[in-house]
Amino acid sequence: MKKEKKELAAQLDEIDFLIVALLEDNAKLNTKEIAEKVGLSNTPTYERIKRLEKLGIIRNYRAIIDKKKLGYSLTVLCNVQLKSHASEYLEEFEQEIIKLKEVVTCYHIAGHFDYLLKVEITDMEEYAVFIKDKLAKIPHIATVQSSFVMRTLKEN
Repeated sequence: MKKEKKELAAQLDEIDFLIVALLEDNAKLNTKEIAEKVGLSNTPTYERIKRLEKLGIIRNYRAIIDKKKLGYSLTVLCNVQLKSHASEYLEEFEQEIIKLKEVVTCYHIAGHFDYLLKVEITDMEEYAVFIKDKLAKIPHIATVQSSFVMRTLKEN
């Protein structure tokens, strides 16, 4: 895997990295705007973007939504530890967790806990319902520890 990453990175030059940074900052930039910023004409810039997409470096284009304006005023970072690291327990947990709309991000992590969930909901009452009626019903969970986000300083 490491070798593949090094080989992939070796295929990229400074302009490719600049294109990635520009799109990461603003995915709405059009080819002409990107071309002007990287010092190329439209066609080679378009071809580079398509190549980056084909290589899987650019996987998707998304809008960043202000969840608070939609009523989701509580963000919770939820650490989950399973009873065992048996592959069937991990697979079952992962299959169930991706179904939960409240979970916007799920990381399989190393350390004391097995998973870190980012949960976005309207309020503490909804979080209590989420824990009781959804998360607690997933088999093989040993421990859940929640941290409540007071404010976000950086997010990208």
